[in-house]
Amino acid sequence: MLARLALAALAALAGATARAQQDPFPGTAAAYLVLVDGAPLWSHAADARRAPASLAKLMSALVVLEDGPLDDAVRVSAHAAAARGARLGLRAGERWPAHALLAAMLVGSANDACAALAERNGGRGAFVARMNDKAPLFGMRDTRFADPCGFDAPGQHSTARDLARLATVAMRRAQIAALVGRPEVEVASVDRARVVRVKTTNALIEHFPGVVGVKTGQTRGAGHNLIALSVRDGRRVLLVMLGARDRWWGAHAILARAHAR
Repeated sequence: MLARLALAALAALAGATARAQQDPFPGTAAAYLVLVDGAPLWSHAADARRAPASLAKLMSALVVLEDGPLDDAVRVSAHAAAARGARLGLRAGERWPAHALLAAMLVGSANDACAALAERNGGRGAFVARMNDKAPLFGMRDTRFADPCGFDAPGQHSTARDLARLATVAMRRAQIAALVGRPEVEVASVDRARVVRVKTTNALIEHFPGVVGVKTGQTRGAGHNLIALSVRDGRRVLLVMLGARDRWWGAHAILARAHAR
């Protein structure tokens, strides 16, 4: 009897140890995933459906890159100009280069810039349909988009694992990778009547050595989301956090520990 109890206790301890190794940061986020050079290291609820918030803008950026030259002018609609949340401050009737709107969307998470780009060719509905067409091509089989900018919407969801796949694809595009690692960017309207300096929403940029992106997100339904990529000595650590309790301190701890292994 005592032997059986001892074996059961050892089995429970072994299980607890394995879980701790798999999730060494309990309570840090509702879901998270850490990849080192593409291989999973730690995770918690990586396949749980969560609202992506502005992490969806990475998929929007990939669609935008297929919509014609980035030097093309985009006329801002009243709807786009009225977008809430993080904004570039667009005004209805203005014309902005697509590359300027893309920069504002990725660096400053500007929702008005995102909305203007989504309306550029075919309208918002067609744009979202293209986002959803791309998702399975990237292996994102548990993701559905309903808003190009990541606002909470019925039926919209993704997972930490799917968003890691999205970030990996997005960072292969030179235009995206160059923007998401910048601490700030200056953008101007076509006539240069307006010039705006946009600062990154990613507090890890310039504050955690090696971080080169990728994207932040926050809505009431999602909480605080983050995708961070850190590169040191050729070692690439990709972190996705959804519903993070304190995403900056949490991300700092996770990235530092992953690089120290």
